[in-house]
Amino acid sequence: MSVFRDDFLWGGACAANQFEGAWDVDGKGPSVPDLCTNGSHTSPKWVTTAVRSDRLYPSHEAIDFYHHYEEDIALFAEMGFKTFRTSINWTRIFPTGMETEPNEKGLEFYDKVFDCCKKHGIEPLVTLCHFDVPMHLVTEYGSWRNRKMVDFFARYARTCFEEFNGLVKYWLTFNEINIMLHSPFSGAGLVFEEGENEDQVKYQAAHHELVASALAVKVAREINPELQIGCMIAMCPIYPLTCAPDDMMMAMNAMHRRYWFTDVHVRGKYPRHLLNYFTRRGFELDITEEDRQALTEGCVDYIGFSYYMSFATQATADNPQLDYDESKSLVSNPYVQKSDWGWQIDPVGLRYSLNWFWDHYQLPLFIVENGFGAIDKVEANGEINDDYRIEYLKAHIEQMKKAVTDDGVDLIGYTPWGCLDWPGVWRPGTPPSGSPVLALRPGRAQGSVLQGCPESGTCLRRPGAIPRPAIPKCVVRSRRVWRLVRQGHRVLRCRPTGAVAARRGWPHSRPVSWHH
Repeated sequence: MSVFRDDFLWGGACAANQFEGAWDVDGKGPSVPDLCTNGSHTSPKWVTTAVRSDRLYPSHEAIDFYHHYEEDIALFAEMGFKTFRTSINWTRIFPTGMETEPNEKGLEFYDKVFDCCKKHGIEPLVTLCHFDVPMHLVTEYGSWRNRKMVDFFARYARTCFEEFNGLVKYWLTFNEINIMLHSPFSGAGLVFEEGENEDQVKYQAAHHELVASALAVKVAREINPELQIGCMIAMCPIYPLTCAPDDMMMAMNAMHRRYWFTDVHVRGKYPRHLLNYFTRRGFELDITEEDRQALTEGCVDYIGFSYYMSFATQATADNPQLDYDESKSLVSNPYVQKSDWGWQIDPVGLRYSLNWFWDHYQLPLFIVENGFGAIDKVEANGEINDDYRIEYLKAHIEQMKKAVTDDGVDLIGYTPWGCLDWPGVWRPGTPPSGSPVLALRPGRAQGSVLQGCPESGTCLRRPGAIPRPAIPKCVVRSRRVWRLVRQGHRVLRCRPTGAVAARRGWPHSRPVSWHH
């Protein structure tokens, strides 16, 4: 007998903007990822002013799920998937984000995708906004700093809930909503004016997203009370480096700064410690009584979260307030191993995270991302031997089981990242001379380099180490995670069989074969 509930949702996770391709097909408009160039573990991504012929944009072709969804979903079914976490590209439904009527071609595509999932016995788990704010709303309205975004998103959410009612039961509103505080452009399309209080802007934008999420929950229940609407949090638990009391308090404050979003999603109000923090920082946020009512009425049904690693922090003499600052408060944990990327590999941290959420909120939990970023080596014969990834998943699943059997956590599903592969990584850096960056409307400062966010679900995904064009892109289609976990080591072999558009100059690969 399984240690998990009978209806446990095993599957895999990915995001529309990273694997669909067809970025300008059938009326789709540009979103933030569509102007992000390719990167690697040694070179950063950039946001360009417009699409340039001399740059590679991974989202444009990706692995072309848009034209191959049927075969990919069939492979999911062959692997025994019970769920498939994906997202809807906002600009495939509303190309600029401002339209009053949706793009019928976009609705038709997702209708076919979700219907295909259902035919294979797979329950879609769908994120409404997975780091893909419409570019028009960034340049014209400043993205989520502007309250108008709430209405734009509410219209989009209502359209999706109505159109896919009966096909999609499980929804997430915003992917890793708390990432915007640490990676504001990739997380929420935010850029800043010179000299403005960036932290206040981020918290105001966060408030607008939280109100939009709550309104979406309320609309979903009006349409179908059976729908399950969850939040999605990037969880990296933060430990005290030592048992010194100030280290303990520093870790507590760090958890407060990172995970208060869940309080608002679940309880419908801001925690007192955050309101006190706003007062101490002098933030004057636009929070209306209507907002407070919306938050109260739009609490989520379950908590979805990503887990990749844990962090550690330590009090310092120059920080008597023990305030947490992501850019300088984290320290290396000597008690855990680290990956090539410097990620702290901590399977026990997943068990701790499950217990932390369960102790605080007593809502069903869903691990919607878990995975391992690495510099994968493509062998001369096209194989990738990644026993380290297999061991990572195995160790985390074992801790997940302990959280259920020993600790009594209510866990409803597990979708590791990712069941499909794509090129490119997020990395910080400085642009070379003459490299254009994000074009902004008059009155706003130019955009800056896209900042790295190693805790984010969009970061450091395999096979980002593959340079262009020295080695053909290796696109893994669907089969990998569960056969590796359930049946032991297998070796992947890629078969390049064609080419993408000449302007990209990068050969495309087709499905893989498997060998013991």
